[in-house]
Amino acid sequence: MATALITCSGLSNVGRLTTAVGQHILMHRPGRIEWVRAQAGPEAIADAADDADFVIALDGCEDRCGSKKAAEAGVEPSVCIMATELGIVKDGRAEVKYTEIETVVRAVFDATEAA
Repeated sequence: MATALITCSGLSNVGRLTTAVGQHILMHRPGRIEWVRAQAGPEAIADAADDADFVIALDGCEDRCGSKKAAEAGVEPSVCIMATELGIVKDGRAEVKYTEIETVVRAVFDATEAA
């Protein structure tokens, strides 16, 4: 199943976390998920989603930047995952922790396996 991952990739720790999750998946499971940052713009998001059977919006926080950018591109995600709903605290000064990456990667893989 082709899967697209749209990440908010914002400036806070949870935004940077979504970027780290995208990078982690690309490095450790190449070809499994097509990753696009929300900042890539509507055309890039639509292109990634067009080839996908399953679309995940990965947001860092309640601002839902990844989900909003997907909507602007006319893409309705199959599932939305939010880092703060997984127990990760938003803090603009905090560094991303590997345990947080593992938590969110697990949530992404759980979502794809449930599809």
